[in-house]
Amino acid sequence: MKNKFLFLGIAAALFIACEADDTADIVINDNSVTNNTTTTGGSSEETEVRLSGVYTEDLTLETGKNYILTGSTIMASGTTLTIPAGTTIKAQAAGTSVYLAISQGAQIIADGNAANPIVFTSAASNPSAGDWGGLILLGRAPINSVTGTATSTSEIGNLPYGGNQSDDNSGILRYVRVEYSGGAADGQSENNGFSFYGVGNGTIVEYIEALEGDDDGLEFFGGTVDVRYVLVVNAADDSIDWTEGFSGSVTDAYVIQGDGIGDEAFECDGFNTDYTNATGTFSNPTVSNVTIVSESTSDSTRGFLLRAGTQGTFSNIEIIGKATGISVDDDDAGTPTSQNITDDTLTFTDVTFTNVGANTEIDGGVAEADLVTGIGNGTGTDFASWGTGWTVGVN
Repeated sequence: MKNKFLFLGIAAALFIACEADDTADIVINDNSVTNNTTTTGGSSEETEVRLSGVYTEDLTLETGKNYILTGSTIMASGTTLTIPAGTTIKAQAAGTSVYLAISQGAQIIADGNAANPIVFTSAASNPSAGDWGGLILLGRAPINSVTGTATSTSEIGNLPYGGNQSDDNSGILRYVRVEYSGGAADGQSENNGFSFYGVGNGTIVEYIEALEGDDDGLEFFGGTVDVRYVLVVNAADDSIDWTEGFSGSVTDAYVIQGDGIGDEAFECDGFNTDYTNATGTFSNPTVSNVTIVSESTSDSTRGFLLRAGTQGTFSNIEIIGKATGISVDDDDAGTPTSQNITDDTLTFTDVTFTNVGANTEIDGGVAEADLVTGIGNGTGTDFASWGTGWTVGVN
């Protein structure tokens, strides 16, 4: 397998930051691939392949080989990373400096199946949350922090994302699990299990799991991608998070938060309040068939925290064990989230609250009945029908 790489200077030019953020630049100082080999019967057989740097040609992994991410690993625009079903990719336990990023214009084809999922995990002998970064996809779909074809830059790696191509295609993630991710760069910039930056709805994302991450399980920074069949287990921060005008969908999601583990199950922001809402639009996804299970005995967090003017259509929701089921926060005075209830752009239909302290907390004096209809009718997702056989961490 022959691969060409950009050296540091070219890489810096290729990924110019189009908007400043507070993340220190990630310096790529190893653009090599090390192939460790063993010899059997007089022939040389590759057993371990180490991946890092910027790839400027297609990369196809092979079944039966051991792959290790040793640094920031970036697929440049125009390339495709193909990962066969059943492949396990391990990452050195070096925190945020180890991650896999699929740049704007690149694709990942990670097409596993229930019998042979694709697994990204830590190479540590005793893995733990935050051992490595995570999986990052960057697309050209709209975000509301910039206008037109302008781009913003990712929290990790300062890579460009955003644009005006709603149907942008970053490839396929099917039956993919990310474990022990979420290494932090600083107090404000962390990796997640799956980070979707301006990813378009031409991308296929289904049957994915984020396990034991040190930040969010999934985070959407704008974009239009549709995600379905999602399991998040014991994310240290939010299980599913969105901002910057995310307008895709989340269908059939199962969230498990262990005792004392995790923050909000869903943290939902209409825009990134650290920046300007350049387009004047807000996150407005469709979310359906969701089960949230909190095992905490002293939980003070929420099933859904909705703020910064987010909109959305939510249906068939089951919330078990939270202090508050749904919280609507008018944190941004100029764009009160509760106004969206009155405007009928923020709705919940068929929601069941079980062992929940308060069903709702709503700013602006809006009544619960105006936000939620069909209380007691939600059944959540039928996890057994789609999560059996390939997921881990579920009792």
